[in-house]
This record gives sequence, structure tokens and C-alpha cells, in this order.
Amino acid sequence: MTPKEYQAYVKKISPSSPIWKDTLFAFVIGGGICVLGQLIQNGWAAAGLGKEEAGTATAMTLVAISALLTGLNLYNKIARFAGAGTLVPITGFANSVVSPAIDFKSEGFITGMAAKMFTIAGPVIVYGTLASVVYGLVLILMGGQ
Repeated sequence: MTPKEYQAYVKKISPSSPIWKDTLFAFVIGGGICVLGQLIQNGWAAAGLGKEEAGTATAMTLVAISALLTGLNLYNKIARFAGAGTLVPITGFANSVVSPAIDFKSEGFITGMAAKMFTIAGPVIVYGTLASVVYGLVLILMGGQ
């Protein structure tokens, strides 16, 4: 089978993706997560926290909610429905840390959960940190503060 024939075969048997439906669900669920975050931030502000502290408490709350939903296997069900809408950075990141930890818990706390926890999120941290250093150096070299 030639590569061209293989591509035609894959295209023939692959299910078509309902792009507009998937996009709508991602938009609604992702937007819903953002609205939830804003409501949580408003709640922390109403409880007396300053703007910066409320933002930090909101991030911590969203991470905790995401980790809890991942542990209860609910986050994956939402993700199947919402697709990319669940990749809103803070909740998606928490899910990417908790999921491998749960998957490898049978291998033990140190060699399983702790060692595998950043399997997915680790490269994001490394390359995000590297990119921020590079961008910072470029800013300094261009005369920024």
C-alpha cells in the first residue's frame, strides 16, 4: 500500500468531526469555567480579600476544584463533552498533573505518584520557564525595564 492509498483509506474510515458543534461546546464550557472563576474571585473579594489576594485565592480554588473533579473521574467526562473548552489553562494544568498521579498510584507514593505526576505537565513548565527567560532577555536587550 502506498502512502497515498493509506491516506485515502484513513480518510475513508475515520469518523467525520462535527466541527461547529465541537467549537460551540468548547466555547460554552470554557466560557463557563471562566465565569465560574470570576464568580469565585468576586466571592473572595466580598469576603474581604484585596484584588491580588482574591486572584491568588481564585487560582488556588480552581486548581482544587479541578483536582477534585479529576480524582472523582468527572473532569474527564466533562472534557469528553466539552473538548478543548476544558483546557482553560489553570484547570487543564491541574488535570494534567493529577491524572498521571492517579494512574500510577499503584506503583507507590514515591516511584508512582510523585515520579509520574509531572509526566504531562513537566514539559509545559520547562518550556514555559525557558520562554519567559528568553522573552525577558529580549526585553532587556531592547531597552525595556
